Amino acid sequence: MAKTRRTFTREFKVEAVRRIDEQGKSLAEVARELDLGESMLRGWRQALAAEGGRAFPGKGCQPALEEELRRLRAEVKRLQTERDILKKATAFFAGESS
Repeated sequence: MAKTRRTFTREFKVEAVRRIDEQGKSLAEVARELDLGESMLRGWRQALAAEGGRAFPGKGCQPALEEELRRLRAEVKRLQTERDILKKATAFFAGESS
């Protein structure tokens, strides 16, 4: 049976990283205590170090680049649809005039 994907709150992630940095515990030790993978905990630590308070935005608050990427992908899809409609219209009117 497949494992369900666990989700963690921002506070949990920050607390896990704080245990490493402030309490002087090793990454492996904290990972064992919290039943986490070491690579996951290492990634949280790197994200927190790189982004500080903006780390772990969750689903509702996407970073600016991700939001722009989402918007641009939607615009590309809309423009491709318009292009396809215009191609069909051109082919229709070209066939009609013959």
